[in-house]
Amino acid sequence: MNGSELPSAPRSFPGRASERAPAPAPRRGRDRRAAVLPAHPGRDRADRDGPRCAVVGGGIAGIAAATLLAERGVRVTLYEREASLGGRLAGWPVELADGSAATMSRGFHAFFRQYYNLRGLLRRVDPGLERLRPLPDYPLLHGSGLYDSFARVPRTPPWSALGFAALSPSFGVRDLARMNPRAALPLLDVRLPGVHDRYDDMSARELLDRIRFPEKARHLAFEVFSRSFFADPGELSAAELALMFHIYFLGSSEGLLFDVPDEPYPQALWEPLARYLEGHGVDIRAGAPVTGVESAPGGGHLVHGPSGTERFDALVLALDTAGLRSVAAASPTLCDEAWRTRVAALRTAPPFLVTRLWLDRPVAPGRPGFLGTGGHGPLDNISVLDRWEGEAARWAGKTGGSVVELHAYAADAATGPEPVGRELVERLHRVYPETASARIVDRRDEWRQDCPLFAVGSHADRPTVDTPDPTVTVAGDLVRTDLPVALMERAATTGFLAAGAHLRRWGLRGQTLWTVPRRGRSAVLRATARAYGEY
Repeated sequence: MNGSELPSAPRSFPGRASERAPAPAPRRGRDRRAAVLPAHPGRDRADRDGPRCAVVGGGIAGIAAATLLAERGVRVTLYEREASLGGRLAGWPVELADGSAATMSRGFHAFFRQYYNLRGLLRRVDPGLERLRPLPDYPLLHGSGLYDSFARVPRTPPWSALGFAALSPSFGVRDLARMNPRAALPLLDVRLPGVHDRYDDMSARELLDRIRFPEKARHLAFEVFSRSFFADPGELSAAELALMFHIYFLGSSEGLLFDVPDEPYPQALWEPLARYLEGHGVDIRAGAPVTGVESAPGGGHLVHGPSGTERFDALVLALDTAGLRSVAAASPTLCDEAWRTRVAALRTAPPFLVTRLWLDRPVAPGRPGFLGTGGHGPLDNISVLDRWEGEAARWAGKTGGSVVELHAYAADAATGPEPVGRELVERLHRVYPETASARIVDRRDEWRQDCPLFAVGSHADRPTVDTPDPTVTVAGDLVRTDLPVALMERAATTGFLAAGAHLRRWGLRGQTLWTVPRRGRSAVLRATARAYGEY
């Protein structure tokens, strides 16, 4: 079974009464300067016949919104078009050529320690985050042979950036001498709001050119991040790159090491959270796409789904770019025309390919669980899943093989998946030569194009959590917010914010949130950037 063959029937998840206990608030990590956004006050729970809210989209953002609403006693229906929850972190069962059962997904995701609100969501069912396993390093390999590591880089700014430059072989003395410090100084003073006013009109590549960032270090230190947005650096807004620099380097002391789930996403994350939601009365409708909404007589909204039309007091639209465009286009009474026009203009990033290989022999013992790559054609990273995922490790232990996953971000749509997939495997053989003699027991390829594009100059037109209609909110990693969050953490944070906006209107208590600081950490560095930087 591949991704296009998922069953469409709704799936139900058994609830557990023990999961009705009040959930802990999200916790911050080691950074004492992490910023807190206090919950707005209000009643702890709605009345028994309280408001009804439809959450459209069962990814991270939708699950976060449904969780908070249900914990406050709101009657929630969660619609998800796919057969299972998780959105871009969903997984589904497959049968391998050797008869083994396995779980396929859309590929590796890093759970950074700065993801306070995502971790707060996961703590609902895993208070100690025991399902997350730390990887010991975040290594980066360039095609020239240069190798970088974050294992020994200090975590506290500004020593993190200085330590990376000092330890990295991609920074030479001549390279450092050629850099334009005045162009780089404003990165020490990233502020939210404000960073998009400064940088959204140029591309990430233009910013790096202006700084005269060393070419080899650029591939390793920056393009790895920019391509994590599934975009070529020439298309990505420099504001998003500056924001990433702030979140991971100079704005947070959590560092760049990260955790990964110890089992596939459904087993480790979404099935426990689905049981938690159902324990709080959420009606989960997987395999149930919403085809449109319209204003209901007397107020509220009519939601059109495969099981008919239902009325709700409020909506949370937690859809991907194409899904939000589709619902908005099919809903002429949703919000207003100007809002629908802006949604219609949203773009998706170029396609990406995930190729997973079940090999009949192991990779070399010293290979890391995850390796970021630059200068290797379309190959952006290699994961050896049996180093950290239980299901893959059990298959490898049974067969003596290994499970390897390859990613190509921002692939050429005109090239198509087959040529890209062939080159990914060829590049794997060059980087890990022992794999060239391995027999591929099974192979799965996922070619997708549904990630948001943070294009140059697009920030102002992206949707915010609030809309012209106070009974409609939007959540997801495509959403514009003035908080220093990105990727999965942006999805979780905006999910809580989207739910919180409705709770505030209903007089119900909100959710405490955490973020990295909203501006550069050092007053001296901020003053230096303002005095001498190129603004």
